Amino acid sequence: MKFALACLCVCHMLLIAACDYRTVSRSQEQEGSAIDIYSHTVDSLNGTSVNLGEFQGQVLLIVNLASQCGYTSQYRDLQALQEDYADKPFTVIGFPSNDFGGQEPGGPETIQACAAGYGADFPIMAKVEVKAGEAQSPVYADLESALGVSPTWNFGKYLVDAQGKPAAFFGSSINPNSDEVRAEVDALMVSRKAGGS
Repeated sequence: MKFALACLCVCHMLLIAACDYRTVSRSQEQEGSAIDIYSHTVDSLNGTSVNLGEFQGQVLLIVNLASQCGYTSQYRDLQALQEDYADKPFTVIGFPSNDFGGQEPGGPETIQACAAGYGADFPIMAKVEVKAGEAQSPVYADLESALGVSPTWNFGKYLVDAQGKPAAFFGSSINPNSDEVRAEVDALMVSRKAGGS
C-alpha cells in the first residue's frame, strides 16, 4: 500500500511538472541585459562545432527536446513553424536533454531517428543539461539568467530576438505552433525590421 501510494505521488509530481503553461516575457528591467546567445559555440548532434553567430540577425526558438515524452509530437509543430517562416529570418534550434523524466536516454542516432519520424529537419544540437548546476549548458545558463525562468520539463521554449537577447519563454504545454507563439514571433520580426537588422 505504501509503495503504491509513493508511486502515485511520484506520478502526480511528474504530471504537475509536465503541465507547464507559463509564458514569461522580458521585463523592462531586463532590457539592458548584456546576454548575447549568438556569442556561444555548441556541438551539433553529429558532433561538429556550431557557432550560434551563424544565426545572427535571426529570431530563434530554442527548445529542449526529448524523444520519449508526452510532448514529443511537438517535433511536428516545431517543423510546421520552421516551414511557415522559411522565407523569413527565423530558425528553430533543438537541444536534446535527458534532464526530465529520463526521456532522452539515447544517443545521436536515436535522437535523429525520432526527429526524422516527425519530418523535422531544423537544426538539432548535441544533448545538454538544461537544469541549473555545474553541468548546465552555458546557452541555458544565459537564457535562464536573462528571463529568470527555466524549463521544468521537456519542450520548454525560449524565443530570442534578432540581437541575440532572450525575449520570451513558453512552457512545455504551450504548442509551438500556437497563435500565442506566432504572435510573439511576428512581433519580433516587426521590431527586427524597424531596427534595420
